[in-house]
Amino acid sequence: MKGHELDWYLNIGFFRMHQDMFTCQYIMHDNTACPVHWLRLTIPEVVLGEKQRRLVRVNRIFQRSIAPFVLTDEIEQLYALYRANVSFDAPESVAYWLKSGNAYTQFDTRAVEIRDNGRLIAMGIFDQGNRSIAGIMNFYHPDYARYSLGKYLMLEKIQYAQDHQKQYYYPGYLVSNYPKFDYKLFPCQAATQVFDAGTHQWLPFAWDTVHRLATETLNELHYDPFTDS
Repeated sequence: MKGHELDWYLNIGFFRMHQDMFTCQYIMHDNTACPVHWLRLTIPEVVLGEKQRRLVRVNRIFQRSIAPFVLTDEIEQLYALYRANVSFDAPESVAYWLKSGNAYTQFDTRAVEIRDNGRLIAMGIFDQGNRSIAGIMNFYHPDYARYSLGKYLMLEKIQYAQDHQKQYYYPGYLVSNYPKFDYKLFPCQAATQVFDAGTHQWLPFAWDTVHRLATETLNELHYDPFTDS
């Protein structure tokens, strides 16, 4: 997939799953439809607050590198430790989530690698387009949970986007009535936009906007063309 093609898909509210692009407007949780809200950050507008700057300073004790992604046993072992210690459903492996059995990849995938004296402790995987990047996976060793490495990896991806003159960073979505994804607002809520699937517009993030979009999604789900007018 060429960089401008990835930019286009991301801009219309699509995201990567395995080797395809997809979108959705809700997920099921506890047998309830929970509206999905796709997010992006406008990179030139990102200004880190004190919490974000402090997190960067704290994690500068570790070694950081960013390079084209190459899957290794070391990475899969780290992910397996991470997956065993999270309270939500996670993909069975990195290979499954990125390729799902395919031998090739059509994406320009990079990785932020964090090490502590040579020990791999965190990894943030993202795809790169011409004008944007899309966060795909973040995971870390459970022994380092107090360092908030998932949030730190988001900040490192933003720094990469700034260094490479990207316009947008797409971190995925948050979900109404399911706050586990709200951490994606951590980097800079003021620079965050939310996608309105009804108008195909990106709107400045606000919780009132999210609640309105969620109501519209749920109303569409309840619409019956044979009984409603």
